[in-house]
Amino acid sequence: MGATLLSCVLLLLWPSSARADVLVQPDFDANKFSGLWYVVSMVSDCKVFLGKKDHLLMSTRDIKASAGGNLSVHMEFPREDGCNQVDAEYLRVGSQGHFRVPGSSFAVVYIYKELEGALSTMVQLYSRTREASPQALEAFQDFYPTVGLSADMVAMLPKSDACSLGDRDAP
Repeated sequence: MGATLLSCVLLLLWPSSARADVLVQPDFDANKFSGLWYVVSMVSDCKVFLGKKDHLLMSTRDIKASAGGNLSVHMEFPREDGCNQVDAEYLRVGSQGHFRVPGSSFAVVYIYKELEGALSTMVQLYSRTREASPQALEAFQDFYPTVGLSADMVAMLPKSDACSLGDRDAP
């Protein structure tokens, strides 16, 4: 992966309406963003998330660049009865990505989507390690209020060994 990877705010959109208030950095490189990420913190105004946030555990994302600038994502979510695995394709909508805060070991991921008929905003902090750096936490905490989310919506996710991806070393 190398130290040239930028920490980023990656905009993922499900509906066609984009949030224009997130700055675009035009040189997003999906190959550098690929690899194993730990989701160490999340914040959202989604009612489903808010109802479950106190019971969530750290999960993983294994991301691979795919054709046309899309991202193939393998997600593993620890649950009481084991590990829930989900594969998804994040489709590029418009620009390559949205970025903020240079660095090499974390990403702030901004997701704007529709769930159960309601539009919601989510920001996730990805880290290449299970422990997010102070700089990563600061970038996350600086960013989510700019998209209208508050501290009472934040879930700092406890570690879990329920999923196999967490046994791998991140690049």
